[in-house]
Amino acid sequence: MASVKEKGSISIHTENIFPIIKKFLYSDHEIFLRELVSNAVDATQKLKKLASIGEYKNELGNVQIEVSFNKKKKTITVSDMGIGMTAEEVKKYINQIAFSGATEFVEKFKDKGDAKDIIGKFGLGFYSSFMVADKVEIISKSHTIEDEEAVKWECDGSTEFEISPTTKKQRGTDVILHINKDSEEFLDEWKLKGILEKYCKFLPVEIKFGTKDESVPDGEDKEGKPKHKTVKVDRIINNPNPIWTKSPKDLTDEDYLKFYKELYPFSEDPLFWIHLNVDYPFTLTGVLYFPKVKSDFELQKNKIQLYSRQVFITDEVKDVVPDFLMLLHGVLDSPDIPLNVSRSYLQSDSSVKKISQHITKKVADKLQELFKKDRKAFETKWDDVSIFVKYGIISDEKFYDKAKDFALLKNTDSEYFTFDEYKAKVSTLQTDKEKQTVYLYTSDPGKQDTFVQAAKAKSYDVLLMDGVLDSHFISNLEQKLEKTQIKRVDSDTIDKLIQTDEKKESILSKEEEESIKTVFEKAANNKNFTITVDPQSPDDLPVTITMSEWMRRMKDMSKTGGSPYAFMGGGMPDQYSVSVNGNHSIIQKILKAEGDEQKTKLAKQSLDLALLSQNMLTGADLTNFIKRSVDLVS
Repeated sequence: MASVKEKGSISIHTENIFPIIKKFLYSDHEIFLRELVSNAVDATQKLKKLASIGEYKNELGNVQIEVSFNKKKKTITVSDMGIGMTAEEVKKYINQIAFSGATEFVEKFKDKGDAKDIIGKFGLGFYSSFMVADKVEIISKSHTIEDEEAVKWECDGSTEFEISPTTKKQRGTDVILHINKDSEEFLDEWKLKGILEKYCKFLPVEIKFGTKDESVPDGEDKEGKPKHKTVKVDRIINNPNPIWTKSPKDLTDEDYLKFYKELYPFSEDPLFWIHLNVDYPFTLTGVLYFPKVKSDFELQKNKIQLYSRQVFITDEVKDVVPDFLMLLHGVLDSPDIPLNVSRSYLQSDSSVKKISQHITKKVADKLQELFKKDRKAFETKWDDVSIFVKYGIISDEKFYDKAKDFALLKNTDSEYFTFDEYKAKVSTLQTDKEKQTVYLYTSDPGKQDTFVQAAKAKSYDVLLMDGVLDSHFISNLEQKLEKTQIKRVDSDTIDKLIQTDEKKESILSKEEEESIKTVFEKAANNKNFTITVDPQSPDDLPVTITMSEWMRRMKDMSKTGGSPYAFMGGGMPDQYSVSVNGNHSIIQKILKAEGDEQKTKLAKQSLDLALLSQNMLTGADLTNFIKRSVDLVS
């Protein structure tokens, strides 16, 4: 060991590295605590390993790590009872190895500002201490030394250091940070506790941070009732054995639900979960939960936490988790995901891509298993699960290849069908003269009920597509299904939606049709209305106002930012088709009415009824319609 005080200079042949560390890592300065505690865990794990193979024969004792602070002295201390270091090891690991890549580091990063590509990559984890400290001391006693001999290393943030002998009763290492003036915010119990709970919540060694009050039994009172007293106990801020480190066969449903509450205390219970446990060709463990997703599409994407050997890294898991599964909750842990790297590096990393593909496969396999195991139970979960499945179908071809066998379509009678089942159900009645099968859907069964009922009157089936992603899903599905068109039930009259060879005869002459068209154009007085007179069933509505399927779909997609309509700022004028039912009795009444004013009045009333059914009648137009209705009834 260092029997006398020794001074030296860290071997570095370039400008001082510490100001650069401070400059580049300032935005991430709280991670100094993660780095120091992670180092303490490594030292503890190494000692446990030596003990397990018989190379360390003394008692391990209490190997917990302790984090403490002294506001008066302005210090933060991280202490472990791990493997410890001799003076020579301090020189080697602290002064030499940690700076073996320093020259490369400075050259590569002096003009860049991405902090996440620095720490760890060049062995600089320990030196992140100098982001918050003016001076750092290391007091360490190696597990190989029997007496109280220990080594002390000091550095004030320059390349100069000092090593001297000291005394320490127990093996292990204390790292003492003398906090600088700009970082005194860290000399706060709740600040430190928050950082520890964020980064170190599941580290595999117990971490003590102060004490807490706990109620314990204290005999009985005079009436024989149990008494309790409050005592101080160690506050252990982490769970060293989270469930993803265990085998699924050793866990119950209650264990998974309890862990979910540990992660998300105020959330509803998840629908189900997937336990990941892969050791080849990469290492990946974790548990992913399917939450209940609200219909208003709460896109809370930062719910999956990424760990590396139980050290929290980030909850920005883009590229590790495919985009359509970003709504899942849970934990992923993989040492094969490069620690502290920039997003651009993540995207090009082959192991990250493989992990993403594996997660996709595992999710698809789990959903297929649930579908095959209990179809009815799967149907009860479908409304919550569908957003994931539809998002996956839209964005990932490989996922679609599996999902097409278990993805469900739901109709307005709350019946569920696979893609193949639905095709078989509707193909007989809902195939047009071009041999295209027509799927009808409603995006709002309440507002579109008139059209739904008109379709059902002809024994047509109507799908329920009222989810936030459904406008995109419909377009995507239409491309994937052969000889299939998907049309909203109110995008045209029912006879035009499913055109068959059957022709309806008009009871109007050509002259009468032209006369009626002129009357309605005058009554409408709207250049965005295209009016036609069509022969329909006398039982159908006298006037039907519709917007084309294309226009409807563009408007729906624009709400979630995915259509050309959105890029035009929604500035395209709405165009409507007005179909006048030439075979309806009201049309005969209009033809026989005395004078143009009465004809226009009746036509306007019929138009307004159609507008009212589409929630398009507002303001003064609605007031006039009510007055006119009273006059007509009178």
